[in-house]
Amino acid sequence: MGQPIPGATIRIAPDGEILIKGHMVFQGYWNNEAATKAMIDTDGWLHTGDIGILDGEGFLTITGREKDLIITAAGKNVAPAMLEDRLRAHWLVSQCLVVGDAKPYIAALVVADPETLAQWKADNGKPETATIADLHDDSALRAEIQAAVDEANKAVSRAEAIRRFVILDSDLTEANGQLTPTFKVRRGVIMQQYAAQVATLYDEGAA
Repeated sequence: MGQPIPGATIRIAPDGEILIKGHMVFQGYWNNEAATKAMIDTDGWLHTGDIGILDGEGFLTITGREKDLIITAAGKNVAPAMLEDRLRAHWLVSQCLVVGDAKPYIAALVVADPETLAQWKADNGKPETATIADLHDDSALRAEIQAAVDEANKAVSRAEAIRRFVILDSDLTEANGQLTPTFKVRRGVIMQQYAAQVATLYDEGAA
């Protein structure tokens, strides 16, 4: 995001939340003291709800939202947005959801892009009529997605890295309530609809 503008002070709270103080910060909500106290602490710091880091030169990077923060069973805070953005950058990935709250490690639900999958099938000698449901356990497709996961993992520590993934049988859609109108994933809905798939990621017998 760059460096703070003159007059703005930014610090990172112990939990990773970005806090801002300065003359440009609003004084509070009109006639709503409770909401003001929830947003601005007694020292005047505005709690943004964003998670981020400041480098040695004062450049701010936003890595996610506090409400989306995953806390593993070991107490490691993981902002899923960075991993998800890097995974979605792969030409064969349409959507993904990083999981691991209260779990021993980070994992992911991955959706193959229906449009680019057609090209992948042609390049890899797969039947043109094969659906993603037919191919979600295909070793060649899993190897391709594993390469995308490995690339995404380069941006995080070992404790934050994706250890396992599952390829879903169908794309996520707004019509099914899985995406917002701006195509952001609805975590709660997906976690509920794909609870069985998430469970397999933490099955001791999983490959």
